[in-house]
Amino acid sequence: MTTPTTTLHIVAAVIVRADGRALLVRKHGTTSFMQVGGKIEPGEDPAAALVRECAEEIGLVVDPAQARPLTRRSAVAANEPDHVVDAHVFEVDLPDGFDLQVQAELAEHVWVDPAAPVAPHPIAPLSVDLLAEVARSAPS
Repeated sequence: MTTPTTTLHIVAAVIVRADGRALLVRKHGTTSFMQVGGKIEPGEDPAAALVRECAEEIGLVVDPAQARPLTRRSAVAANEPDHVVDAHVFEVDLPDGFDLQVQAELAEHVWVDPAAPVAPHPIAPLSVDLLAEVARSAPS
């Protein structure tokens, strides 16, 4: 086993519907599901990266003042060998009636139960951790 050597600075959006199911997406040419998000561009603020990634990937216009910072986490990168991610994680709400459409580099999306996430492909290590946190904080 090799040791991860490169850090990717990313943002990740935790998006949970009213029924408690969480959104995961998979990019074309990859095998793992993960949160909407992606790499922070050089000089870009994490909140600005979140706004850009949500618009590019699912057509969601996010008001940066409404995105709630949740945590900052590190994990092994799911789709890039020898990499780790340093993720700024935000909670993002979907507006009523939002019609989610995967676009840009996304191949598909799924809505999973955070307490027992099942997807047609593996779930990224960061997303596994974030879903567990969502499940712990969900109202009983």
